[in-house]
Amino acid sequence: MGFLDKLKSFFFISPGTTDPVYTIQVRCRRCGEVIESRLQLQNDLSLQEDGTYIVHKTLMGNQRCFERLEVTLTFDKNRHLIDRTVTRGEFIEPPTTEETHQNG
Repeated sequence: MGFLDKLKSFFFISPGTTDPVYTIQVRCRRCGEVIESRLQLQNDLSLQEDGTYIVHKTLMGNQRCFERLEVTLTFDKNRHLIDRTVTRGEFIEPPTTEETHQNG
């Protein structure tokens, strides 16, 4: 593998990579637009002092009203969802999970 290949592999994820992903879908209360976002469970979560993980995300649609939806998700030490809140919107049920826990 040449220098440029090593550099490219550092910045780009290969298509075969299966990182654990959590998908959220929320509906804007103002206009009804559905907004979807994905979280990489290995990279996007912040460890809290109590051993849980948390992520804050601001979602904004681009089709209708541009309302900002504030999403907060809390995960346990195994990165399983334990709590979620959203302002100015609502979660679309059921929460969709595409988790492939390789670390047990």
